[in-house]
Amino acid sequence: MRDPRSLPKAHLHLHFTGSMRHATLLELADEHGVRLPDSLRHEWPPKLSASDEKGWFRFQRLYDLARSVLRTEADVRRLVLETAQDEAAEGSRWLEIQVDPSGYGARFGGITAFTDLVLDAVRAAEAQTGVGIAVVIAANRTRHPLDARTLARLAAQYAGRGVVGFGLSNDERRGVIAEFAPAFKIADRAALLSVPHGGELLGPSSARACLDDLGAHRLGHGIRAVEDPALLERIAAAGVTLEVCPASNVSLGVYRRPADVPLRALLDAGVRVALGADDPLLFGSRLVEQYEMARTVLGFGDDDLAALARGSVEGSAAPADVRKEILTGIDAWLAAAPGSAGD
Repeated sequence: MRDPRSLPKAHLHLHFTGSMRHATLLELADEHGVRLPDSLRHEWPPKLSASDEKGWFRFQRLYDLARSVLRTEADVRRLVLETAQDEAAEGSRWLEIQVDPSGYGARFGGITAFTDLVLDAVRAAEAQTGVGIAVVIAANRTRHPLDARTLARLAAQYAGRGVVGFGLSNDERRGVIAEFAPAFKIADRAALLSVPHGGELLGPSSARACLDDLGAHRLGHGIRAVEDPALLERIAAAGVTLEVCPASNVSLGVYRRPADVPLRALLDAGVRVALGADDPLLFGSRLVEQYEMARTVLGFGDDDLAALARGSVEGSAAPADVRKEILTGIDAWLAAAPGSAGD
């Protein structure tokens, strides 16, 4: 068997604060005097379930606490660099990291100033690690749709300058998807990818609404589209990429155990899949562990892992030359004898 760490790949589903190393969370909390609950300090990763509103509230509270340790420009730069270093160590050649600037703007001089900071940190991290990095700006579906329009206009301003997509995140059981359509039209006019979350907690209906109302090019999660054969056929025919995050599916109670994640059924239906880690800080596993789970729990062979890596590249916004280089690397990984140097 070949080492999935050396398999060239793209990472399309990673949230900003959720990418933070646990050790960094503890160090920054101590530095800034932020009191963390035992579930973040000593019981890591925390036990989570979003099967009801109470469970999601706890998840969001922990995420907000983690975000609160980012107090200075240096903290933001550290997070971005360490994330890029971790991606490089796992074979990622391209990363699209998702952020909602409105969650940080008050501390960093506004959403535009914060976006400038993130993009500058991204350029520095790219230079130091060799990992290509782009940003997806995401609106919060628990806030008013007018806020989403503000963020869409912000994203449009940075189209072609480091921002490649516009998303919609948080609890998909909240908000009316159609009400966010005007924001996504703003993003579409700027040629940004539509990458909303859907098809996880609420099921196939939210995935369908993301396609119908938001023109989704990719679906964050989308895993429960498997429950609707007609929807699954539509996704496959349209070439929509599903950003599947097995560890978070299990941690949030969507599936009881890793073996229940229907990854094989998606691939058998011809759906393009890109594995993602979602929020490693809270779920306790990074991208390569999703590949390892596919192999050890679901029985995926090296050909299957290579197909997942190709899906991640083909569903990305990476430039054509970067895509070609990564795809060539995937072929080389598969062509090399198992156990040879570099595997």
